[in-house]
Amino acid sequence: MPDNTSPTSSGRSTGARIALVVTGALTALIATGLLLGGGVALWADGKKDDAGYLSTSRHQFAASTAALATKNLDIDLDGAQAIVDSGDLGKVRLEIASKTRKPIFVGIARTRDVATYLHRTAHTTLTDLSSDPFQATYRDHAGRQAATAPSRRRIWAASAQGPGTQTLKWRVRDGSWSVVVMNADGSPGVRADVTAGARASFLGPLGWTLAGLGVLFGGLAAVLLRRRRS
Repeated sequence: MPDNTSPTSSGRSTGARIALVVTGALTALIATGLLLGGGVALWADGKKDDAGYLSTSRHQFAASTAALATKNLDIDLDGAQAIVDSGDLGKVRLEIASKTRKPIFVGIARTRDVATYLHRTAHTTLTDLSSDPFQATYRDHAGRQAATAPSRRRIWAASAQGPGTQTLKWRVRDGSWSVVVMNADGSPGVRADVTAGARASFLGPLGWTLAGLGVLFGGLAAVLLRRRRS
């Protein structure tokens, strides 16, 4: 019985099978990435505290000078301020626990205002952080003028002060910002445990959405890979 299958149709069939295999493999790879991303988001969602904040571990920071300030934190929301203002996205929290007997102060202000405030006062800048193992790198700045008590300055976008543990909450804004930790009276010798957190209410919905898409793409990959056999 003659073979009616032409070389051209056989080549097309082989090419179609290869295309299905490649497409199916890529779809399976996308499904794996979505499922992994969803799993990570759901894992992180489970790590939030009762207030909905996802926080870092507590670490100690110290300076022998009158103030410990972060480097410039440059925030550019690229026109998304309205979105940040409308929900929990963009809410941050700092918990500062004094390790001395003095009341502690924590505040966040425009970097230029912090620079003006501490210009003639000996202070310390936090220049770098390493997480594993934790290590903080500092740079000291000389100054002869005693620091004014920070609460007397009207530069702070958000601040908290008092004995023991203090909590600062702030909604992120465009601009260049610095966080400052001081003794409430402005005296030198700052030492405190710090925990940073952010509201992340989107993690749960994001995780389930990614997981759902992962299942969908996984099913599509199975269909494509099955069709190559037919």
